[in-house]
Parts: sequence; C-alpha cells; structure tokens
Amino acid sequence: LLHSVWIFQMQDNKAFLSMINSVLNADGFYFATDYDLTHTLQRLAHTSPEFHEMTLLERVRERRFHKSVIKHNPLSVIAMKSCCINGKIFDWNIISRRSCFRAGVRYYVRGIDSEGHAANFVETEQIVQYNGAKASFVQTRGSIPFYWSQRPNLKYKPKPQISKSINHLDGFQRHFDSQIITYGKQVILNLVNQKGSEKPLEQAFAKMVNRLGNGMIKYVAFDFHKECSRMRWHRLQILVDMVAEMQNEFGYFLVDSDGTVQLQQDGTFRSNCMDCLDRTNVIQSLLARCSLQSQLERMGVLHVGQRIEEQADFEKIYKNAWADNANACAKQYTGTGALKTDFTRTGRRTQWGLLMDGWNSMIRYYKNNFSDGFRQDSIDLFLGNYAVEEADMNTPLHEPKDWKFLTLPIIMVVAFSMCIICLLMAGDTWTETLAYVLFWGSASAVTAGVILFNGRDFVDAPKLVQKEKMD
Repeated sequence: LLHSVWIFQMQDNKAFLSMINSVLNADGFYFATDYDLTHTLQRLAHTSPEFHEMTLLERVRERRFHKSVIKHNPLSVIAMKSCCINGKIFDWNIISRRSCFRAGVRYYVRGIDSEGHAANFVETEQIVQYNGAKASFVQTRGSIPFYWSQRPNLKYKPKPQISKSINHLDGFQRHFDSQIITYGKQVILNLVNQKGSEKPLEQAFAKMVNRLGNGMIKYVAFDFHKECSRMRWHRLQILVDMVAEMQNEFGYFLVDSDGTVQLQQDGTFRSNCMDCLDRTNVIQSLLARCSLQSQLERMGVLHVGQRIEEQADFEKIYKNAWADNANACAKQYTGTGALKTDFTRTGRRTQWGLLMDGWNSMIRYYKNNFSDGFRQDSIDLFLGNYAVEEADMNTPLHEPKDWKFLTLPIIMVVAFSMCIICLLMAGDTWTETLAYVLFWGSASAVTAGVILFNGRDFVDAPKLVQKEKMD
C-alpha cells in the first residue's frame, strides 16, 4: 500500500513539475533591476515618496504577490526600440501587462469573476523618450465584463452562453468602478459581430452600459468583420475618426526632462472582441499611432505637417513591434500567434496572411480542445489557485475518465478503417461491397455523431480547479 501511494505521489510530482515548467518556459517573462515594469509612467508620477523608497521587489509584492505565491502572469511583451526621425534619436517602447486575476486560456476563462476581474485583461502602454522627456499612452483590453462562458465541445466555434442565474450588474459595476479609479473615463470599443452567435453578447453589453448609467463610460459598437469584409480594411478609419474627439479629450501623459508633469491622460479606450486578441490588436495599433503622432510633434521630433506613415524606416519598426505584441498576447491565451498580423505589419491584408490565419486557426482548434486543460491547470498551479497538499493522497489528477472517452473513439476508428478496407478490397459483387461500405460507414458516422453530441466529455478539461470557477 505504501509503495502504491509513493508511486502515485511521484507521478503527481512529475505532472506538477511539468506544469510549472510549461509556464516558466513560455515567452514573455521579463524583469528589471532599475525600472518598475509593473506600473505606468502616470501611476509612478503620482505615488508617494514612501513608495519610491521601496525596493522594486517590495512594490511588486505589494501589488502582485499574495501569501508568498506569485500572483501575476508574465508580461505579454516588451518592445524596446531606438529610433531616428529627422536625425533625432528617441526611444520607443511597448509594454503589455497581463492581469494576475482571472488568468487562464481562451475557452476556459471568459467574462468576469464576482470581484469584477475580467479574463485576458491586458494593460498596454506605449512610451516615448526623447531628450529626457517621456510620453505615455495607455490602452486596455479585456473579456466582455459580465458572466458568460464558451466551453470547448469539439465544435469549431462553441456557442457563447450568457448566465441566466447571476446578477450581472453587480460584477459589471465592480469592474468599471475599478477601471475608472485606475484610468479615469472609459470608452468601450466593442468589436464583436452584430449578428450570429456573437450578437447576444453585443446586445447584453450595450444594455448593461445603459442600465449602469455612468457618465464616465461611453459605449461604441463597431462590427469589425462586417465593416472590413471583402478586404475593405481602409474602413477601419471610420472607427478611428469616430473616436478621434474622445482621444483628443483623453490626451496622453507627458513629463519633461526636469520631471515636471506637463499633461495627464484622463481616460482610456477599453477594447474587446471575443478573445480580445486579433481584432483588438489591430484597433489598438491604430489608436496608438494617432497618439504617437501628437507626442512626437509635441516633443519636436516630427516637423509640422509630417506624418508617421511617411517615415518608412520607423513605420516598419512600428508595425512589426505591434505585430510581435499581438503574437505574444495571443500565444499566452490561445497557444498560437495572432491572426490578421499581416495587416498590422504591412497595413494591408494579403493572401499569404489569410493562409497563415487558416493554419493558426487549425492549431488553435486542436489546442483549445485537446491540450488547453493542461495549460489551464498549469496557470492555476503557478498562480497558487490550486495548492498542492503534502498529505493529499488523492489529487484531482487521478479522476477516472468516463467509459465513452476511450470506447467511442476506438469504435469510430475501427469502423472507418473497415470502411476504407472494404472500398480497397472489393467483394465478389458490387452489392456485397456496397453493403459492407454502408454498414461500416454508417457505424463510423453514428459514432462520430455521438462523440460530437457529447463533445465536452472528449476535450482536455482542467482537473485542478473547482468546476464553478470554469462555468
């Protein structure tokens, strides 16, 4: 008995170590010994003298650590570029900070939790430094902030489900109360489809904003796929023009070489699509360019009348950095690079980009259905959402699989194989061959139908977390 227990514990330890290593080996871990990566320039400018006397580790622990367990996901990406326009050298950086709360992978973590923390919430800051002056523009993204789910079930695109048993407005209000305290005014850019399975989410989002009635929040719905269908990507300018006045009102943060604050950013754009990745990345890069245009003019890098788009060398750096940012965020949430990065890199959609999007979509389908349970467990273990108890002899890793999990796929494979064999090795008469093909083909099709009907039983689901967190 003791030997069996020892074997089980060794197997569990091996699995837990594999989970930790899978997180630590992911791209996107950064640290700095002399700069606080966890706060925006504007937040750092408004902290107390006592805060600045704290070590970087103490600052991070105060904000991101809990019970001696790391409570933050890795920074999505940091792009640091030394650039030159008009002979003037300046530093241009992008820092994306992924929230430590409601962390996880694409289909297993959607919406918000009871505290109002949104899934896949990322704060992205664009920083420019020139002659000692610093400018910053901050945007956020996050899952649609009410209670909904989209659990994988072997279908290419599972239907989103909005919870009918929870008061959505409480969590919704907590989310935006927190956003307003942190960032000021909020402009929601909802980029989901306004038809099909995404339509109920858009309607519910608009309805809740109206019910909340907060004057600090504005809601803008833009059907990205409809507007840009048939390669009409120039129509994204419609949205940029629509929010231009709001962006001018928000402004950006600027501090001069003496450390004196010249300008404040008074609000942020909170962008979302379904995953808050592909469509969101495209829009954020366009809004960031508008802000950068104003910043470089104010700093004297750009001459009056010059446009960033005309600076070929910098434009290439800019587009590639934002595409890399998109890929890093997407890999952490979906397991693949972002879609639509050909537009981000080149400013136009290409046939090769469409092919790469198709390839990444297939990889996402496989990972979302057959490996994301392990990835979700890895994140929960890493963040301390699941604590390994030394005396625990029966971890969730040993929960037995339902009989259907192995039996039905075997039957389907055998039936399909027999159907192929019957086609290749024809019988004495065509009617005999047809009978065998119909029999084994029907058996294969019926079994496949049963598997799809019970799709949730066949996906790789998380084992470590409590089920109510995932629903």
